[in-house]
Amino acid sequence: MFEVLVYVYENYWRGDACPQWDSLERKLSAVGFDEEEIQEALAWLTDLKAATLGCEQSTRSVEHRSVTLPEPAWRQPAGDSMRVYSVKEQSHLGSECLGFISFLEGLGVLSVPMREIVLDRALATPGDPVSLDDLKIIVLMVYWSFGEEPDALLLDELCDNTATRVAH
Repeated sequence: MFEVLVYVYENYWRGDACPQWDSLERKLSAVGFDEEEIQEALAWLTDLKAATLGCEQSTRSVEHRSVTLPEPAWRQPAGDSMRVYSVKEQSHLGSECLGFISFLEGLGVLSVPMREIVLDRALATPGDPVSLDDLKIIVLMVYWSFGEEPDALLLDELCDNTATRVAH
């Protein structure tokens, strides 16, 4: 499934540039991806699109009000709040992925809504724990679904092959 997601990311730079699912399915099949992989990736992308759309709609409804109201408490965490991961999340993501998510949050490049979508999409993938490389693809796809391109340093971190990295 992740090979399909990488192909989609590389060929359709933004989620809104992606063709309809039936057209995309034909293109992926023509490229040579397995039918089961395609179906799994399209189902995953459908849920990603729904999560992104839901997040954008709730944000848009607050931005377009004529009267400025404070954000609901559930939408904007307090500055001193902390995300506590469930046992299922800890088990499925593993310490390496949870550490990477914390690293991205600490850099300020992964917002709370994006983090929650990353977690949701990571929990929807097979494998215990999820590999760090797969999590990086998930983060890229979340950026892609929002129509945002990560900055150069983040993109380098997400696409860097740590196995071949040479310390200097």
